[in-house]
Amino acid sequence: MENENNHFSNFSFHPVLYNVVEKLGFSRPTQIQQQVIPAVLKGKSVIGKSHTGTGKTHAYLLPLLNQINESKRQVQFVIVAPTRELATQIYDEVKKTIHYADKNGIWVAKLLVGGTDKQKAMEKLKEPPHIIVGTPGRMLDLVKENAVSIYSATSFVIDEADLMLDLGFINDVDQLLIRSRADIQILAFSATIPQRLQQFFDKYLEDPLHVNVNSHLSPETMEHYLIDVKHRDTADSIMEISKTIQPYLAIIFTNGKEMADNLAGSLQQKGLDAGIIHGGLAPRERKRMLKEIQNLRYQYIVATDLAARGIDIKGVSHIINAQLPKEEDFYIHRVGRTARAGMSGTAISLYQETDIKLIKRLEQNGIHFHYADVKGGEWQEAKSWNERQLRNKTTTNIDKEAWKYVPKRKKVKPGYKKKMKQQQDTIKRQLKNKYKK
Repeated sequence: MENENNHFSNFSFHPVLYNVVEKLGFSRPTQIQQQVIPAVLKGKSVIGKSHTGTGKTHAYLLPLLNQINESKRQVQFVIVAPTRELATQIYDEVKKTIHYADKNGIWVAKLLVGGTDKQKAMEKLKEPPHIIVGTPGRMLDLVKENAVSIYSATSFVIDEADLMLDLGFINDVDQLLIRSRADIQILAFSATIPQRLQQFFDKYLEDPLHVNVNSHLSPETMEHYLIDVKHRDTADSIMEISKTIQPYLAIIFTNGKEMADNLAGSLQQKGLDAGIIHGGLAPRERKRMLKEIQNLRYQYIVATDLAARGIDIKGVSHIINAQLPKEEDFYIHRVGRTARAGMSGTAISLYQETDIKLIKRLEQNGIHFHYADVKGGEWQEAKSWNERQLRNKTTTNIDKEAWKYVPKRKKVKPGYKKKMKQQQDTIKRQLKNKYKK
């Protein structure tokens, strides 16, 4: 049953922010927004552990913009993200909020990312903005050049902190925080918190509020399918799957850039119009591909984990794991691209024997898999990995046990092997009947 008190009107927002919420089309705050917004308004630091699609961007954006001091033309809030695409998406949300608040020209935000003209960026920063959003490398570069000062900032947001660590940018974040005031409010959001990241948080965050909205590994509106590869070609298997599904948009995950290139090439040769996105693409090619994806040029996109973590691809209805990842967290990140904001979604994974350890862990953590196969464009039910293992094990054990009861003869006559096999078969049948009872 929904909490009747769960409304944005319960937060201490200025009237202008309530108008923004209405124009954004938000009806009720999400779980992370309910917990984070009051803490941010009180000036408390926060560590938010949440996967994609939980509404975390507005969990920090709304309360920060509520506290903006438009009379002071200095940097008040710093938001860092690990990739240009993610930083651009956050900046676009900031601009949209400013527009909805009817504060264009009064509230000023700037985007600071690599791959853009540094000299032009320095020119634009001559009059300090209220908010800066960007990648830590470019931001640090401009701070060192004295093009912008972040010492005036009262809040510092670290989005996708674990990806920041994975990509090696956490040292740049460290250097930015060294150049910030000691009592700065830090709002860190991460899907996972590995030990190295926890050490970083311990260094900078004093008594933060811990918010964890990962209580469910995947939404209830999501279905998970497993298909045994059985030495078949991956591209052939995906072509078979494509005949049975009608995705609005499907992301096909691989475990590396080389596999992504090879698979996309094979699928294109077989007639599937598939886009590709991974960290190895040249910046211009990556930008072009993202534009085409956002314009729904493709129905299928082949991607790697890091590339897909750093971008928000809207309208994903299906996830296809051409290869299962090695870690549970990566499986959750991948499937978290779909079934967002209450929508349904489907995750289809090709698996082999080496993946069984991961599957067991995911099943133990509450994910229910449907075991299936696809033949002739139709779904078929299949036996689960443990059913097959159990059947093989039981058959082997009965075989061994039956031989124990077959008398061994010292003197043998012609045809003795055939007779012994017949005896063994008879005993096997008896043992099977005994096990059934």
